[in-house]
This record gives sequence, C-alpha cells and structure tokens, in this order.
Amino acid sequence: MRDTGRSAALVAAAGLVLGTMLHIKQLDVCDEGSIRACVDSIPGRHIDVLVSNAGVGMVGPLECQSLAAMQSLMDTNFFGLVRLVKEVLPDMKRRRGGHIVVISSIMGLQGIVFNDIYAASKFAVEGFCESLVVQARRFNVAISLVEPGPVTTEFETKLYEEAERADYSQTDPETAEIFTQLYLRNSRDVFASLGQTPEDIAEHTLRVIVALRPPFRHRTNVAFTPMAALKHADPGGTLITGAFYQLVFKHDDAVLRLGLRAIRLLRWNVRKVKEGARLLGFR
Repeated sequence: MRDTGRSAALVAAAGLVLGTMLHIKQLDVCDEGSIRACVDSIPGRHIDVLVSNAGVGMVGPLECQSLAAMQSLMDTNFFGLVRLVKEVLPDMKRRRGGHIVVISSIMGLQGIVFNDIYAASKFAVEGFCESLVVQARRFNVAISLVEPGPVTTEFETKLYEEAERADYSQTDPETAEIFTQLYLRNSRDVFASLGQTPEDIAEHTLRVIVALRPPFRHRTNVAFTPMAALKHADPGGTLITGAFYQLVFKHDDAVLRLGLRAIRLLRWNVRKVKEGARLLGFR
C-alpha cells in the first residue's frame, strides 16, 4: 500500500492470515526507492506473481484538465507499471519463471468519450505489455492483461462525485452541457447495469493466475465483447466511431437508459440462476 495508515479494512478482512499468508508492506509505484525497498524486504527477492493494480482516474472535457494532472495520471497508471516491471523482471528472467498480471481496462482497447487521458494511459499499458510479452515468454515469464469494464468502487464513486462539482467554464457551453447533462446523467445507469464488483474482478484475476496456460488478454465483462469485436472487424474505424456517435448523439437518452435497465434485469436473472445452481451442488 502507498499509505499503510489506511490498512484497517484490509487488516480486518485478513483476520488470522495476517502475518502468515498476508503481509502488508509500503509501496508507492511513483517512487523507485519505495519499490526497491519493498522487493528487497522479500526473502531472496523471490516474487512468483506480480499483480499491478495501482491506478487513478480522470473524466471530463479535455480543455478542463491541466497538463500537470495528466502527467500525474500517466506517472501512476503507466510509468508506475514500468517501474514495477523493471524491478521484478530481471529476477524472474534469471529464475526463468514468473507471472506479471496487469489490471488494464476495456478502455485500453477502445477509447470512450470524455475519458481521453485515462484511455491513453491504458492504451500505453496495453502497448507496453504487448511489446514485452514475446521477450518475456523466452524466459518462461508470463504476462497477462486483465481488462475490466466499469467496476463499482469508492474510487469510481468519488471520481464521478468530483466531476459533478467541477468547473467547466474552460470549455464551450455545448461541450459542458453534453458532459454534464448527457454523460454524467447516464453514468450511474451504466455502472448500475454493466458494473462489476471488486470481488468479481478478483475472482477473474485469480483464474488468470492459476491457469495452466495464462492468457495474454482476459476480459472480465462479456457485455463489451461485441465492442471489441467490432473494432477489430473494422480496421478503418468507421463502424465503431459511427456506432458510438449514434449512441451518444442520435438516440434519445431515455432509450439508452431503458436498454441499460433491461441489461441489469438480465444480469440479475443470470446471477440468481448461478446462485441456485451452486446451492444444488452444480458448478
């Protein structure tokens, strides 16, 4: 953790495994010294699996974001990963074994309106890992990207609450209205309908870690499969750009909200069926 003073919830959740199976250490991905000290504190610097999960968000019109804030986001989301990999990869290569699991995002595959800088950071993460994976494989080191869509956390809630209070006077009135009246107004429905829990993402990550042949990419939310497929099926980008434009600007947002609520109902039904199957002993 960057700030171990905020570890109370983790300590409570860990219970009896704290100090045996789980150790909480200080680590700031923006500080090379902090990373090295944490890795050096591990016996033999032996790390079998690294899960890189640190990240910050940014949402809103581009004109309203400062370059300093953009650089800070890239320092955490992209260069934070680079620092971690630089520190652990040489040891993994020497041992000819290891697994680097990176929590990316569906926005590392497809940019989403008003998420310009966040998406750019995740595109950087994807390109970095895609370039590194072939070399790593030569040393029996696996690299996996876990690509969630919306995840319902305090992190996301705080980000959107701050966005609702922000000043948008630095952009034109039409853009400000599109963001506040269209994007922000529908964001809650998007998270309610398509959002996953942190526990769900953890289960997907565990599946990737224990896989006999770890995948390079693993998407956690099947709702975004058509979007990814459409992008790859259309190298010119006309279809995916047109689809998003139609969705945002051509259809009444009531249609979008109705569709999202239908998805929410379907997901609730699927979840109940799975719970029933587990109670009956089926997997």
